[in-house]
Amino acid sequence: MRRFVIEREIPGVGTLEREQLRDAAAKSNQILASLAPDIQWVESNVAADKMFCLYLATGESVIRRHAELSGFPASRITEVGKVIDPTTAHAAARAGQS
Repeated sequence: MRRFVIEREIPGVGTLEREQLRDAAAKSNQILASLAPDIQWVESNVAADKMFCLYLATGESVIRRHAELSGFPASRITEVGKVIDPTTAHAAARAGQS
């Protein structure tokens, strides 16, 4: 599956209480189950008026379908080409020592 970042513009999302976020997650999970195995939610980061969600999916169309069915807008969908993290520097250094 391919990796995508979904930007969701949701005014006030950062002020939602824990229970409201739990309910939103439950709704999303219900829709995801109906679209499985073509899509998987990895995590979401909540900011003041936006959410940035990481998904694994077979393509952009299934992400748009999830957004439509769940009511959570997909303002921007970006496919991730490569991933780096702090260990990337160590792997590069090790490769140079070989």
